[in-house]
Amino acid sequence: MKLWLVAVGQRQPAWADAAYLEFAKRFPPELRLELKACKVEPRNGRSAGQLMAAEAERIEAALPRGVRRVVLDEGGEGMSTQKLAARLRAWMADGRDVALIIGGPDGLAPGLKAGADETLRLSELTLPHALARVLLAEALYRAWSVTANHPYHRE
Repeated sequence: MKLWLVAVGQRQPAWADAAYLEFAKRFPPELRLELKACKVEPRNGRSAGQLMAAEAERIEAALPRGVRRVVLDEGGEGMSTQKLAARLRAWMADGRDVALIIGGPDGLAPGLKAGADETLRLSELTLPHALARVLLAEALYRAWSVTANHPYHRE
């Protein structure tokens, strides 16, 4: 199974890229985490709705066929590590790849959110996109470690 992190924003600070890659490389061969970065739509005086719609087209084009769509949104369901581990187990049992979707500076288009299989919230805090990628990669790795009885997570 593959976890796809589909995120708007191609250029991130070097520290964020390094931290994301550190966690991504820790996943086992049977559960890979891969990033698909989509271009941020240039503002050029357009409305937030227009920007989100254009970014949604890029996100849709980046999504592999048949994936479970999980959008990250401030209105989504909050997760503990144990709940995320249980969700990861369910995804693995389902057998489909999972795409975790992070929108651009204005968020995700309403249609993209409506078409999601699930909506999760990464944090109560507002996070910069670079940090959200790192946090999500670490949280997914930690959830995997719980499912695999790996010593990374301790309670």
